[in-house]
Amino acid sequence: MISRRAFVTGLGAVATTTGLAVATGCSGSPGQAPTAGPTVTNSEPVTVRHVHGTTTVPASPARVVSVGVTEQDPLLALGVVPVGVTEWYGDQPFATWPWARDELGSAQPTVLSTADGFQLEKIAALRPDLIIGTNAGIEKSDYAKLSAIAPTVAHSGTFKSAYFEPWPVQTQLIGDAVGKPAEAEALIAEVRGRFTQAKQAHPEFAGKKAIFLQGAFYEGAAIASPAGLATDFLTDLGFVVPPEIEPFIKEGAQAYIPLERLDVLDVADVLVWGTDDAAGARDRDKNPVYQRLSAVRAGRSIDTGAELAGAIYFTSVLSLPYVVDTLVPMLATALQA
Repeated sequence: MISRRAFVTGLGAVATTTGLAVATGCSGSPGQAPTAGPTVTNSEPVTVRHVHGTTTVPASPARVVSVGVTEQDPLLALGVVPVGVTEWYGDQPFATWPWARDELGSAQPTVLSTADGFQLEKIAALRPDLIIGTNAGIEKSDYAKLSAIAPTVAHSGTFKSAYFEPWPVQTQLIGDAVGKPAEAEALIAEVRGRFTQAKQAHPEFAGKKAIFLQGAFYEGAAIASPAGLATDFLTDLGFVVPPEIEPFIKEGAQAYIPLERLDVLDVADVLVWGTDDAAGARDRDKNPVYQRLSAVRAGRSIDTGAELAGAIYFTSVLSLPYVVDTLVPMLATALQA
């Protein structure tokens, strides 16, 4: 199973330009998840293109299985309750985090694992009429096996990584596959609108320097996300990611900042730590180098907690409204310190 560290690394490795022009438009009410509107399903088969070719999806697929780590969110947002979902991390009920539970309702999908590869027999037993794997790293050999079970939609292949394609790209591809392209486009516009609304409500964010880091130190380093998909949740609010962390980039995407150079973080107006590891965060807090950071001493350092960290890492059409509603007040308070 892919780790959270690898997930964030992949987000940074993907190209930062999505080419989508649906950023304007609807904005939802605070505290409410985006809604897809009236349920409309394809009355005729549809054909969608992805990295492994094209897939023809039967009309009105009723038994959809998600084999990737985050696809349950866009499916649920579109009103499609999968019969099978895949566990990533967090041990949430039915692999569904709090921001998506209203959409799941009383359904109890089978929970799959990719710890040892795709569970082909278990997937086949669910009798799917559609398999969604836009964030599953499906290779050609996997695609052949999954397609033998049911029509399968993989990632678009437009970006560098088999994982972590931009959430609007995944949402639209899934919407096309389930016969709800217009609903998917509206959902994307609605989420974009939430960020625009928050940005306009907080002009003090504009141009402020923010750095997003994993919540604990690893092997003597802090792991920060350079400008890219992993930090869009900040830049879409008006923040900028300072280029001073770029010399520390390695392993394709992340900046590994040695503790002896941690003072580079002093360039930031605010630090956001994805603290999904409470014990690791406690160890970090005890470190004298951490304690000397300007943002920490000034009260401009934010610990997300596990749920908000999960929402940031998921970066989905359902988790991002939760990020806006939860993180924006924290950012505003930090900048007042």
